[in-house]
Amino acid sequence: YIKQTGGRGQYGHCKLEVHPLPSADHENMHEMSSDELDELAKSVAGSGGKWKFDKEHRFLFVDKIFGGAIPKEFIPPIEVGIREAMDSGPLAGFMMVDVAAVLVDGSYHDVDSSEMAFKIAGSLGFKEACAKAKPVLLEPIMKVEVVVPEEYMAAVFGDLNSRRAQIQGSEVRAGSHVIRVQVPLAEMFGYATDLRSRTQGRGNFTMHFSHYAEVPGSLGEDIIGKVRGKK
Repeated sequence: YIKQTGGRGQYGHCKLEVHPLPSADHENMHEMSSDELDELAKSVAGSGGKWKFDKEHRFLFVDKIFGGAIPKEFIPPIEVGIREAMDSGPLAGFMMVDVAAVLVDGSYHDVDSSEMAFKIAGSLGFKEACAKAKPVLLEPIMKVEVVVPEEYMAAVFGDLNSRRAQIQGSEVRAGSHVIRVQVPLAEMFGYATDLRSRTQGRGNFTMHFSHYAEVPGSLGEDIIGKVRGKK
């Protein structure tokens, strides 16, 4: 980011590598120890460098600047710029998660460089990297456990299948059938009412967040199109 306005200019230059975090780790990132996160950083960025993990965004930032290419005081603003860019991602402005950004190089100007210039450079660099990549739209997937009498199993299974549910298993518990599924949160609105209706009030369920997963292609395109149409 270079801007000259006649007086003091603005100069911030950073080179970033942007990677998706390994999908196998997504569900457990909040519980990862420092040593486990260190191994994750090495798997993404190689050895060396300093890392910082943002649990809210599931965002790994790795600083691999050596030799003073960018002064230390300008490194945190680059990270802030990236996180702000992640809050309004390239797919209709949805927040981004599960991303690693590796700061590998850059330069500065003795007079014109500032924290703001490097914050803007970080944001612009991250957005440019995203434009070259192929980001996907994610949706929250819920762990759902449904408890129903046997005579309503077929109706409940049919309804769950219509909600894009993935059956994880079932068992008999205390005379009732317990069905364990993973279902997109978007498909669960109104489920309590529907379940009562299909089981004459004898079915119940619990629901907890599991992980994020890619929205199926055509459905994702429809969602992005609708959101962009409102702007």
